[in-house]
Amino acid sequence: MKIALAQINPTVGDFSGNVAKICWFIERATVERADLVVFPELSICGYWPADFLEKDAFLARAEKSLEEVAAFTAAPGCPVVLCGTAMAADVAAGKHARNVATLLYGGQVRFVQQKMLLPYYDVFDEQRYFEPASRQMLTTIAGAPIAITICEDAWNDKGFWPRQLYAVDPVAELMAQWNTQAAPRVIVNLSASPFWEGKQEMRRKMLAALATQHRAVVVMVNQVGGNDSLVFDGSSLALDAEGQIIARAAAFEEDLVVIDTAARGVAVSGTEDDLANLWKALVLGTRDYVTKCGFRKALVGLSGGIDSALVAAIAVEALGAENVMGVGMPSEFSSAGSIEDARQLAANLGIRFELLAIREEFEQFAKTLDPLFAGTSFGLAEENLQSRIRGDLLMAISNKFGALVLTTGNKSEMATGYCTLYGDMVGALAVIGDVYKTRVYALAGYANREREVIPAATMTKAPSAELRPGQKDTDSLPPYEVLDPILQAYIERYSGAEQIAAEQNVDVEMVRGILRLVERSEYKRQQAAPVLKVTQKSFGMGRRFPIAVQVQV
Repeated sequence: MKIALAQINPTVGDFSGNVAKICWFIERATVERADLVVFPELSICGYWPADFLEKDAFLARAEKSLEEVAAFTAAPGCPVVLCGTAMAADVAAGKHARNVATLLYGGQVRFVQQKMLLPYYDVFDEQRYFEPASRQMLTTIAGAPIAITICEDAWNDKGFWPRQLYAVDPVAELMAQWNTQAAPRVIVNLSASPFWEGKQEMRRKMLAALATQHRAVVVMVNQVGGNDSLVFDGSSLALDAEGQIIARAAAFEEDLVVIDTAARGVAVSGTEDDLANLWKALVLGTRDYVTKCGFRKALVGLSGGIDSALVAAIAVEALGAENVMGVGMPSEFSSAGSIEDARQLAANLGIRFELLAIREEFEQFAKTLDPLFAGTSFGLAEENLQSRIRGDLLMAISNKFGALVLTTGNKSEMATGYCTLYGDMVGALAVIGDVYKTRVYALAGYANREREVIPAATMTKAPSAELRPGQKDTDSLPPYEVLDPILQAYIERYSGAEQIAAEQNVDVEMVRGILRLVERSEYKRQQAAPVLKVTQKSFGMGRRFPIAVQVQV
């Protein structure tokens, strides 16, 4: 059987656009003489629609759009189409909707497979909306049996995971129904599996284990593109019964790959470099967030530091230099070197650069506050005031010219609260909010892989917010090479202070101090811009903690 893997980038709620894209990929698969063309999970409505699934009108539009795709399959020579969508639940009690894979041919919906395992961890919230399937059934295509699964349904293999999350295994249930000796067995999986660093290789190993255990060809078609905080890498796969890759679709771009289930795979050691994939994820997430929100332009406050430089470089690759503006906003504490570094970065990137000094504005604020602040020392209030003036200026420019502000804070800063609410946290998207500071330096090096984009001086100078004379990040935080592993252990693995101190050979009281900063900064993070998720545990909807707590760390 020839199967086309149609890796597409849908937009949530854009039914007409998604249907047009699906039909165009069907036409391409027809030209390739595919017998079956497979699309990702919820590809008709886009993933993740969240509370739109509670709206009858949304589900009705999804079903009408499905009928349009089904009608398209009446064309001569059209392959069978397997497409994910949302449908209204067909039970009197329970949830409002179903997550389904639909088999379409001859102008009609011929078979519906409902998702059984509904994830309710990290960023996933499917149990809130969907009615789970009570059972799974094999179906046939051109007389050949095929096992259809939807994303999580293939992620509960007891032979791969040390601990299963669910009591049932839909793939094992489907394989038990196989009463034919016809070869090869085929398992098809429609996915919307978000990216994080290292997940592509882990996903390949999981699918390979599934293929070898069940002696089946496994075809996984994954969504690609950014939707809010989530970035989908695509990287769709087909593996033979030995677990070897028959074909792999491109990462971070739409693709159509046609495979023959009778083909033999070849051994593949791994995927592209993790740093390159991280860069591509941030570029794609930025591009899709800006454009799917209806904008074309972005605005970045350039301090001369490495974080804003990296965000500007990502924005240029995502949107084009003509659609990115950099704004320098020096205060009396900004060094001449930082101003020059910002100017040089803008020239290297070919973007418009404007310099708006804030010294007079800061002095006017200080004069207004003087009756209240008289007799007090210069401190945090005055430092944050500079950041908030900059935030106001960026938002004014954003409103005037219709350019989205991209925030420049990294994960290390957001974790410890080393950021200013209504100041440097102002913006529409936290591009590197899930990237630790040490990883920021690695990405900056990647940005300079072909030529100097980020100035050498920016790469080598000591990090500083430059909000008071001689300020350095290390005045408030440990060096980032010490800080970041502590944060990673606490945020992503939920390790305790004693465990972290023992594993990393650092002082336990220092660790407790860092963890207290993390807990005390939750109120800031809950008011932050959406963060592009690129690690296993990012700030945002995948990490839910209360604000008003007293935690012993």
